[in-house]
Amino acid sequence: MFAKAFRVKSNTAIKGSDRRRLRADVAAAFPGLGTDQVSVLVPGKEELNTVKLYAHRGDAVTVYVSGGNPILFELEKNLYPTVYTLWSYPDLLPTFTTWPLVLKKLVGGADLMLPGLVVPPAGLPQVQKGDLCAITLVGNRAPVAVGTAAMSTAEMLTSGLKGRGFSMLHTYQDHLWRSGDKSSLPSIAPLALDPPDLEKEESIMADPAMQEDLRCLTLEGEDENGEAQQQMCGRKSLSEASEDSNSRGLNPDPTDSRTLQEQMDELLQRCFLHALKCQVKKADLPLLTSTFLGNHMFSCCPKGRQLDIKKSSYRKLSKFLQQMQQEQIVQVEELSKGVESIVAVDWKHPRKGSILEGGEVRTIIINYAKKNDLVDANNKNLVKLDPILCDCILEKNEQHTVMKLPWDSLLTRCFEKLQPAYQVSFPGQEPIVKKGKICPIDISLAQRASNKKVTVVRNLEPYGLDPCSVASILQQRCQASTTVTPAPGAKDSLQVQIQGNQVHHLSRLLLEEYRLPRKYIQGLEKAPKPAKKK
Repeated sequence: MFAKAFRVKSNTAIKGSDRRRLRADVAAAFPGLGTDQVSVLVPGKEELNTVKLYAHRGDAVTVYVSGGNPILFELEKNLYPTVYTLWSYPDLLPTFTTWPLVLKKLVGGADLMLPGLVVPPAGLPQVQKGDLCAITLVGNRAPVAVGTAAMSTAEMLTSGLKGRGFSMLHTYQDHLWRSGDKSSLPSIAPLALDPPDLEKEESIMADPAMQEDLRCLTLEGEDENGEAQQQMCGRKSLSEASEDSNSRGLNPDPTDSRTLQEQMDELLQRCFLHALKCQVKKADLPLLTSTFLGNHMFSCCPKGRQLDIKKSSYRKLSKFLQQMQQEQIVQVEELSKGVESIVAVDWKHPRKGSILEGGEVRTIIINYAKKNDLVDANNKNLVKLDPILCDCILEKNEQHTVMKLPWDSLLTRCFEKLQPAYQVSFPGQEPIVKKGKICPIDISLAQRASNKKVTVVRNLEPYGLDPCSVASILQQRCQASTTVTPAPGAKDSLQVQIQGNQVHHLSRLLLEEYRLPRKYIQGLEKAPKPAKKK
């Protein structure tokens, strides 16, 4: 809201009656504040001003300024704290955490997307859609932004932490912050929590039915020995949740003849590669391994399956990542004692993948849209875009504006995001699959010295044809000299030159003997026309 400069309409000292009203409104809006804290925030005698302004989008906002800093702002009769206030009361609002690199985008006016969240060991705070929330950065409890939840915590988890999570209203370093004394972000140490038992949580976090129980885990102060106490607001303890998760089983594929461990190994690697390919970006690194597992790998698990590392042959995430490091896919380092992070990814590392034909891609997309009830009820030609489709096919500037697409546009965009590949089959041989688009065999005519014509043939290799063998056959049939030379501008490719216009012989060789489809040969129209009879 304050990403761009605003226009001030008026700036006046607040009246005594308005000061008392504001104090009552603050107490009602933020019941977590005690009477003394409200009195400090809205002082009885110190200077307190009311500033009425218009944001760059035209919203009428009332800002309350104390000691030269904006402390509160009011929009449509709703009261919001500024970051200056939250630095004094960091626990005033439910708090969600993101990475420092995300702050720049928030300051620029972007909303916070769910993939940018960092899930703490105790889980995400419980909020409902529209609730006011604060955003902090990893390692610092000082809030950097204020916004409203775009969905409830339960909906966030159901979505696999994808899509828009929070609508931002105000951020550190925006123009509202600049209207104050421009204090730097303070450093407020995180609450002293015991390090998470990742090995215990790995099998639980993947189970959507268990996540609600785990999200209720909260810290309730300290016991007489100064150690943090944990209390469950749900019905089950952590150990009970773990046992229930194990008793449910892992929904293995009943048609798969492999052992459960083999299936889990395959699922683990699939989620790992999918997370790296589709979710993690270079800007996310270094990335805590626990965050990579909780925010990315679990959300890549296919519907109906549960990822449980303890049921795999690796047993622990650290051992699996060691194997991936040996295969030179990722590099893992211990940046702080006992905490591992992924610091590098070989994005060009060859990865396993299925080759899909155009018809198969269409079927997958159509079935996905129907299965997830995305076909518009009022217009069957339109498809509603869920968070997964948004992340797959929309550009960044379309994320909040494009909600539906026609079927043809949806399919076209999906095909554009896929990497082209082609397959060439030969009798008695395994099909050859290569990435990229296959170039047609190119036949052209060129003029040489003394006005002699030559026929030039390129791109024979992708079709399994040896240029030297083709040159030898044409030399005999055409009774003309042939040469084989490197093709200009093409790496590791040869071209065949035959003296004279030999397109007719080439046509018979390629179409009749090698049985190549005509659409993969260009230049056949250059064959000499038969002489007219007198």
